[in-house]
Amino acid sequence: MRKVGFFKSIHLKFVIIYVLLILIAMQIIGVYFVRQLEETLRTNFQTSIKERVNLLAYNVVQAMDKDRTKEDPPLEDDVKKMLRDFAAGDITEVRVIDAQSLKVLGTSEANNQGIVGQRTTELRVKRSIVMEEEQSSIMIDRQTGNRIWVLSSPIKSGHKVIGAIYLVAKIESVFEQMKTINSIFINGTAIALVITAVLGILLAQTITKPISDMKKQALAMAKGNFSRKVKVYGNDEIGTLAMTFNNLTKKLQEAQATTEGERRKLSSVLSYMTDGVIATDRKGRVILINDPAAEMLGVSRETVLSQPIVSLLDVEEDYTFEDLLEVNDSLILNYSTKNKPYVLRANLSVIQKETGFVNGLITVLHDITDQEKIDAERREFVANVSHELRTPLTTMRSYLEALAEGAWKDEEIAPNFLEVTQNETERMIRLVNDLLQLSKMDSRDYRLTKEWVDFVDFFDRIIDRFELTKDESISFKRNLPDARMFVEIDEDKLTQVLYNIISNALKYSPEGGQLTFTVEEREDHILVSVKDQGMGIPKENIGKIFERFYRVDKARTRKLGGTGLGLAIAKEMVEAHGGRIWANSKEGKGTEIAFTLPYERSDEDEWE
Repeated sequence: MRKVGFFKSIHLKFVIIYVLLILIAMQIIGVYFVRQLEETLRTNFQTSIKERVNLLAYNVVQAMDKDRTKEDPPLEDDVKKMLRDFAAGDITEVRVIDAQSLKVLGTSEANNQGIVGQRTTELRVKRSIVMEEEQSSIMIDRQTGNRIWVLSSPIKSGHKVIGAIYLVAKIESVFEQMKTINSIFINGTAIALVITAVLGILLAQTITKPISDMKKQALAMAKGNFSRKVKVYGNDEIGTLAMTFNNLTKKLQEAQATTEGERRKLSSVLSYMTDGVIATDRKGRVILINDPAAEMLGVSRETVLSQPIVSLLDVEEDYTFEDLLEVNDSLILNYSTKNKPYVLRANLSVIQKETGFVNGLITVLHDITDQEKIDAERREFVANVSHELRTPLTTMRSYLEALAEGAWKDEEIAPNFLEVTQNETERMIRLVNDLLQLSKMDSRDYRLTKEWVDFVDFFDRIIDRFELTKDESISFKRNLPDARMFVEIDEDKLTQVLYNIISNALKYSPEGGQLTFTVEEREDHILVSVKDQGMGIPKENIGKIFERFYRVDKARTRKLGGTGLGLAIAKEMVEAHGGRIWANSKEGKGTEIAFTLPYERSDEDEWE
């Protein structure tokens, strides 16, 4: 085989590419670094001077706004005194100009005192006074040829411009620093390139030697165990290696054609399956697992190969591999934790040869967590509804049987029995209506009919309705803002939310208690709360009161006619409006139900 020349060698190519990449990277970093550093130095220079100008401006405002008497020195003397020690360091000259007359009130330049009292001719000063903003630029000093920074800053007293400060500073020092930094960077780059070239040569040797070894290995593989077809890019060592692999491919192509076709079919089927698939050998060791199965079990495909399937499925305490071969039905795998349910169903199928000899096991995994959760919720819901309907029906049957047996003739007992029957009937009607309401909200076609409503007035009217029918011993306290707050809501649905919350508060308010109604405006929402002085809710139960059919005191709630669905309905409706609802409570001190609604601040004129 032809020997590779030095100039075609990958060794030389690698070193050249390595050095060029380092050079380009350093140049890009250098350009960015130098620009950022120059900008930072210039900004810091200008900022430090502006801070001194701001301090001077403050003192000038004090002097110009001062009510002067005959005993006070002239304004020009005060300004001269302020500027006496101001021009130091990089600052060449500072002038103070009056805004009305455009006269120079003072200058820090001792040799230029003749301009004091004269009108300024600087266009930059006039612009800063008229436009009420700073005017600055970097210029070349005609005398020295160095760069200077000229700044004209307006002096404001309140919202009025009363003067301007004209400043000239030497900024050449900043650019001198940049020249020094550039020189250091260039020298550093040169040293780095030399070191990089040396390291590149050493590194190239470490890479080309393994490639040469790979070439020898490829020649040995020509006898046939493994092959791949690669593209030939040149006549270097890698090109030689590529041609060697291609020679092997020709020799193995016919032998592997059938096997490769079957492997692709199986790989395609497994890749596009949504269910998890695991295959074992005859001893129960995993020989194949697809991505969905690895994801379901939370494992890596590489780490589970050759692992026993009973260990992979975490059933080794209950089953052996022989037991799994005898399982006729599916196997339920419960991996649920305290905070997260997770259940899988495993369907097992034995792989047998024609002679009946077991060759392995195929396991198909299905995630049935959601299905199990739905079934559990359905069973709980049916049990709750059955219990809630059974109680009033049992009561009604007892009283109706008593009436049928002659109690209707008793003028004292019969009306009480009929009243109880009527109350229980109304409670069942309320329960059915609440169930229908929840059913509508759970359906996909549930829609809100929103319109813009002044929520303060809307809430106030609802409170008025309850105040007309409340017990006289219970007082109402309203913490409502005077301003109008318009929100986009479904008025009927929010009315039901507030009715459910206020009704609960009234039910659990003791005699002489007080209900507090509050509306607060926040950044992007409004906060609505109803607070009572009832018995309160235990801390461990607060998070459950918005669940369907949940009651803290079941006996008292039924006695008061509650269905256990009011707050659940309120939660669904508030969340449908894009808000959230929660409860705060202390046992023995009362409960506060609060919720938010999306709100955008706007002027009232928009609604008039």
